[in-house]
Amino acid sequence: MSTATLSATTQSVKRSESTSTLPSFMQAVVVHGPEKYVMERLPVPVPGPGEMLIKVEAVGVCASDLKCYHGATKFWGDEDRPAWAQTGITPGHEFVGTIVLADDVAEAHHQVSVGDRIACEQIVPCGECRYCTRGHYWMCGPHDMFGFRNFNGAMAEYLVVPIRALTHRVSHELPAAHAAFAEPLACSLHAVERANIHFDDVVVIAGCGPIGLGAIAGAKAKGARVVVALDLSDDKLALAGKCGADILLNAGTSDVIAEITAMTDGYGADVYIECTGHPSGVKQGLNLLRKLGTFVEYSVFGSDVTVDWSIISDDKELDIFGAHLGPNCWPAAIKMIESGVLPMDDICTNQFALNDYQAALDLVSDTAGASVKVSILP
Repeated sequence: MSTATLSATTQSVKRSESTSTLPSFMQAVVVHGPEKYVMERLPVPVPGPGEMLIKVEAVGVCASDLKCYHGATKFWGDEDRPAWAQTGITPGHEFVGTIVLADDVAEAHHQVSVGDRIACEQIVPCGECRYCTRGHYWMCGPHDMFGFRNFNGAMAEYLVVPIRALTHRVSHELPAAHAAFAEPLACSLHAVERANIHFDDVVVIAGCGPIGLGAIAGAKAKGARVVVALDLSDDKLALAGKCGADILLNAGTSDVIAEITAMTDGYGADVYIECTGHPSGVKQGLNLLRKLGTFVEYSVFGSDVTVDWSIISDDKELDIFGAHLGPNCWPAAIKMIESGVLPMDDICTNQFALNDYQAALDLVSDTAGASVKVSILP
């Protein structure tokens, strides 16, 4: 028997022994169109060569999940794609799970073993397009993504991890909902990286939801002199203080532009990171920045945003940066969660069983509610 044949046989036996302990069917949420997410009984998927099967422990519900659910989100301006997650796919991209099935190829490629707990980056890069070959994998041309396009997400009991996926080991000691927060936190840290923060900067974070809270922690870790948090909720502002914000301003009851102008000797903030997802947050940021300031946009908007571009050019000559996903920030995000520096019990406010997925979606849609990060625990 050749070495190749022996290796294939060993992998096959390993898979067969593991498969025998798995159930035949699982529960999974399936997209049938806007506001038509249905719980279905499906066969537990069988991973192919080089793939892994994980038992999902937690999946966060993101604002982008909600906007897709309502059919309000186009995929990065591509009019040929539908305004919701791909029909027939299982949603859910913020997840953590334990590897229950993997062959030798998968374990060697991802440098993991059966029994390890992993989180996966949302993007599943092709590795061949211009962006991937130049190291910009998070802007991959085909843009396959867990829970949105071509790969099932984690609102299910089990999920197949393709060999192209980007995986990261996470401590088993973390509560599942905390571990799944690695995805939004990595996104927050990427927004902070884009801002190129300096030690003497006054940094304003607009929106104290999951992304904004992570950006506050990241800006503080980067050494900003002052981190200002803006929100309409005093409860969320209090949580922002626990994440490192120095100044808390309620944008509904305070003249935030006047207050920030006053605290900066009339100049304005050095950096503004927009995490509200509301068009008013954009105009607010342009107005409170100083000349030559930096604006970072992270939010996913449900409608077009119109602003006076003369502020960006002729008035202030601002640096405007977009931020997408959490490239190269996952190890730092996981380390930050594992370190205990974040008030994770206060951030991960609500957990639901998989059967209660609709309640989880509805709670995220309640913008006036007290929830911060809502998770589903299959």
